[in-house]
Amino acid sequence: MATAAEPVFTTDTLRRCIESDSATDLVSLYADNAELRVVDHNSQPSHPKVLHGRDEIAAMLDDVYSRDMTHKLEQCVVQGDHAAYCESCEYSDGVRVLSESMLSLSDGKITEQTLIQAWDE
Repeated sequence: MATAAEPVFTTDTLRRCIESDSATDLVSLYADNAELRVVDHNSQPSHPKVLHGRDEIAAMLDDVYSRDMTHKLEQCVVQGDHAAYCESCEYSDGVRVLSESMLSLSDGKITEQTLIQAWDE
């Protein structure tokens, strides 16, 4: 009896989703019950911003992708059920953002993400 192949999370898939013009494809990479922890100047390590579930993550990503900015996947390493990547972004006025993420994966979907980001002020 043949079994269905599990989805595979790849650097190319992540690049396509991050560098697209909307958050739709990127949101599709998250499991329904995914958790995203964000650490930055506003949400410091002792009190990170925590988003629960694909809907909360989608709301954040929809907001980010509605802005006049570009997104570029700089580097990505995928090993088994973990991935890490660096993303750089630039607003139309030249302000830059850099983020680093560590992911846990299950069945080709992101189940946990810790994102650390910094931006020009």
